[in-house]
Amino acid sequence: MKKKIQENLKEDIKLLEEIGFCVNIIDLKFYFGKYNELREELSKYNACCVMGGNVFVLRKAMELSGFDIFLKDKKSSDNYLYIGYSAGSCVLSDNLEYLKTIDEPIIFYNQTKVNYEGIGFVDYLFIPHYKSNYHKVHLIEDLINKCKNENIKYKAIKDGEVVIEQIK
Repeated sequence: MKKKIQENLKEDIKLLEEIGFCVNIIDLKFYFGKYNELREELSKYNACCVMGGNVFVLRKAMELSGFDIFLKDKKSSDNYLYIGYSAGSCVLSDNLEYLKTIDEPIIFYNQTKVNYEGIGFVDYLFIPHYKSNYHKVHLIEDLINKCKNENIKYKAIKDGEVVIEQIK
């Protein structure tokens, strides 16, 4: 694991533990093609926190592991908490294609195509890092302008802000 990823993960764990969560890291790569094993592992918990990164790499990992199916099965549960930030929130949108202006839609995990279909839990495009100290902040402004011009429903969220949605 790259040093920057390890540092971010360590900080994320610390923050979650400070607010009372017991953290167990589950790497979706280890569950590619093993949906039943992943479902069994995830069924031990009432919550998950999905980190950021490249939205298209994350979405593909969700697809290959079956995590997207697990989430859709949990959608109607009143006793499940999904915490996502950055790409972890973006994947909840219906369509991820507009996000290719911010994240490169790279083909990853020896696959042949990018998955632009989001999980579909929210009916808007989730745009993180709005007016924040983020290296691609100028691209976010461009995306917001595009959404406005094309009447695309979106929510632009500043770092540190929270959106709470009850998914049904």
